[in-house]
Amino acid sequence: METRTGYFFEDLELGMSAHLEKVLSSEDVFAYADLTGDHNPVHVDEAYAAETMFKGRIAHGMLTAGLISAVLGMRLPGPGAIYLSQSLKFRAPVHCGDLVRAEVTVKDLQPRGHRVSFDTVCRVGDKMVLDGEALVMVPSRG
Repeated sequence: METRTGYFFEDLELGMSAHLEKVLSSEDVFAYADLTGDHNPVHVDEAYAAETMFKGRIAHGMLTAGLISAVLGMRLPGPGAIYLSQSLKFRAPVHCGDLVRAEVTVKDLQPRGHRVSFDTVCRVGDKMVLDGEALVMVPSRG
């Protein structure tokens, strides 16, 4: 019995896109810090962070970038996709409580090896907070 949802390589077309939105809470930031061991005070210490250029705690950049992985793994192309690489440019901070929209768009289809390049971007409102490009191996029907 197959439980896979999502897309096969043959289903994909240039320009297809998918997204998800998530509020990155203070609890998410603390959980990420505990999971990874990255307890940089700009993420976990409000008094320290208040004295920085950010004027308060910010989410880890990789926590924000992880939302891209969720879109690729669960929506487009979806379950069965294998993340091969990701370039990232962090453009602006994400503060605790911000609603982040992560979006991926099919940029290039490479039939050999069933590889797909995606433009990736995260925004808070109209502000781009990170962008990059992902390379994913996508299952084939055959």
